[in-house]
Amino acid sequence: MSTSAIDNSLDSILVEIGDFGKYQIYVFVLVCIPVVLHSSVHVAYVFTAMDLTYRCGIPECDQDSTDYEPPWLINAVPYTQGIPNKCDMYLYNSTAEAANETCSASDFDKNEVSRCSSFIYKTDEESILQEYNLQCSDNLWKLTLVGTVNSFGQFSGLLIAGMLSDRYGRRRVMVWGMVLCAICGLIRTVMPTYELFLLMEYLDAAFSAGTFICGYILGVELVGPKNRVITGSIATSCNATGFILTSVVAWIVRSWRMIIYILYTLPFFLILYLWIVPESIRWNIKKGRIDEAKVTLRKLAKVNGKEISERTLDKLNIVDDKQQNESGNQFFLSLKSPVLLLRFMNACFGWITCAFVFYGLSINSVTLASGNKYMNFILSSLVEIPAYFLCPFLLSYFGRKKSLFGFYVLAGVACVAFIFIPSSATEISLTVYMIGKFGSTATFAIIYQLTSEMFPTTTRQSYMGACSTFGRLGVMVAPQMPLLANIWTPLPLVCFAGFAFIAAFLTLFFPETLNVKLPDTIEEAENMSRSKLKQNRIRS
Repeated sequence: MSTSAIDNSLDSILVEIGDFGKYQIYVFVLVCIPVVLHSSVHVAYVFTAMDLTYRCGIPECDQDSTDYEPPWLINAVPYTQGIPNKCDMYLYNSTAEAANETCSASDFDKNEVSRCSSFIYKTDEESILQEYNLQCSDNLWKLTLVGTVNSFGQFSGLLIAGMLSDRYGRRRVMVWGMVLCAICGLIRTVMPTYELFLLMEYLDAAFSAGTFICGYILGVELVGPKNRVITGSIATSCNATGFILTSVVAWIVRSWRMIIYILYTLPFFLILYLWIVPESIRWNIKKGRIDEAKVTLRKLAKVNGKEISERTLDKLNIVDDKQQNESGNQFFLSLKSPVLLLRFMNACFGWITCAFVFYGLSINSVTLASGNKYMNFILSSLVEIPAYFLCPFLLSYFGRKKSLFGFYVLAGVACVAFIFIPSSATEISLTVYMIGKFGSTATFAIIYQLTSEMFPTTTRQSYMGACSTFGRLGVMVAPQMPLLANIWTPLPLVCFAGFAFIAAFLTLFFPETLNVKLPDTIEEAENMSRSKLKQNRIRS
């Protein structure tokens, strides 16, 4: 029996015994929790490795005070655009009289600038900047590197997580991945060197990489076909919920160690899932564990108040893996088609752009001059939720290509507009910024849908996996964008806008897949655009 036949048999059973009843709601709520925890630890680096506001400590003047900007500070350190330099100070004139008392302009030689040996911080926030002495602009790359290492860990972990989940099950990979992630995260708090901290950052990201996909599959596969869109939107929104959780925790505790202690302790409770969450029914069937699949279906029917006969359960059978084994070979064979090769390259650029702009705007939100950094991050996360729920309706009305083009342009225009809005106009600038984040979120949701519809059935999963993998390149580059702000403050936003506009133009070369039969063969996939054009001519 083919995979699609098994899917159809299981879907018909789910419709019969309740496609989104009490049992599915129970399981779905449970699997959303690890998805939230995964996204929360995934972006924890935004706050554990964030840059802080500080200035040089002046030993002769800061003896009895730790004020960030006392009246005498303008005499002691250079200012740039009304802000004291972080790491430069004027040479103290030791021959001046009563320097300890006045710290006047005559106490410092403004022709001689030296580097600091101590620092005074504007707030009580703590990050690894203090822990590993990463102050000053020449060390900023070490802070941004943490995010890139985290993204690289996710990238490499995804490659392994797929194979492990296919072999050992979605539930085990989800649970043990998060538990090992938590262990590495907690160990990270006692690392004596920056390099060892990075190693633990990489390992915790690699271990948890498959959590979202496993949780998504466990939740969505258990419901009937007509409820998969809404459950998929809810599961995706859990990412935003995790981001908000991280920001709230960071806002309250303001210490990088406490952030890790709180966020990384919670995953240990997921060990209980090995007993209270069922394994994927489809995975059990594919592995020949028909009895386990039947046990889950019987329990599902009982909790939902339905009855299921043994005759109905006997529809289940072991799937033939021949089709799956041929999928990888057919993927490479399909790339011999110039149409599919160009479409694949275009899709990869689209995925890279979506990830680059989405994560770039998320990370950049904590460095905005206007507003509270924690509230900015919360708002940039909250705006994702309406985007996820609005997209299915827009896709049905406007189609995939027009919607993707429009949201790319919206994100790009918002990034450009934000540059020209003065920081003093806090409400306007934040609104425009959130519009950009809304647009980038929508592009992510749409390109996922479009990619799943414009490649042949036998290679669809391979194309999705390859595009998603390339998309991680955008995630790796995004944390480095704050470095460009040292060259020119608006440069990160210019980069986001540039990529968005290019991706919008390239979107015009995608086929429209709305109301078009999913292609089963390479030839059908190649002819999608022509088939759609023909349909439109017939309708007109």
